[in-house]
Amino acid sequence: MFGQQLADLYDLVQKSQFVFGSPLGPIQAAERTFHLPRFVYFGPHTSDVSLRLAFTAGLDHRDLRSTLALLHLVEQLALKPDIGQGLNLSFFPLVDVLGLANIATDRGLPAVDWTKSNAPEINLLEQDARLSGYHGFVRLETVRGQDEAAVRLRFAPNDYPTPEVELISSDDFEPYSVRWESDAGSLPLDGPLSIAGDLATSPFELTLRLPAAWSAEHNREAAATILKRFIIRYRGFLAYGQNL
Repeated sequence: MFGQQLADLYDLVQKSQFVFGSPLGPIQAAERTFHLPRFVYFGPHTSDVSLRLAFTAGLDHRDLRSTLALLHLVEQLALKPDIGQGLNLSFFPLVDVLGLANIATDRGLPAVDWTKSNAPEINLLEQDARLSGYHGFVRLETVRGQDEAAVRLRFAPNDYPTPEVELISSDDFEPYSVRWESDAGSLPLDGPLSIAGDLATSPFELTLRLPAAWSAEHNREAAATILKRFIIRYRGFLAYGQNL
């Protein structure tokens, strides 16, 4: 299912003026060659000062609902690029490439320190992050044991200039209920923020967790709706701030 959807999406974006398929790699493993799927969205009037965000999903190959949801969002952007101008968005719908190929398992990729990981997929994400200078990272996950969406927002160790309310709001989740999680007082030692000290821009990391009890269709529609609202809200906030 994933392989066919990925292939169909690569075919679709070849006709798009704003979405491009640009996989990272190669990854050599078990005498085979793999690539990390990546799609890039450039909104109209994109420039060096445009908002740059990286979206990741599929950090555990055993549950691909987050992967299919991110593919659905990219498909929507390719068919109807209506989220605004001046955007540079990268989408990585499947991080656990070698896990899906049954070459590596149980690597705990969501909690990996990017500075110390030997997972080739994480190494590629780290290299891309250093080159791209993202303002923020958005991780999409599916979790068991909860019946509502959950959001965790973390900042790089140095002070982040924007208050949390400007990044995302409960309004972005309507009609879904949401629980807010906090890591206040702790320094991020895993994920993309583990390399934040080496980046020119001080990024944030937003993790969106959707219930595993939701159907795959419900999951993908909710994820696409919430993430598009988040992009529009944050882009609008930055545009407003630049005009003050």
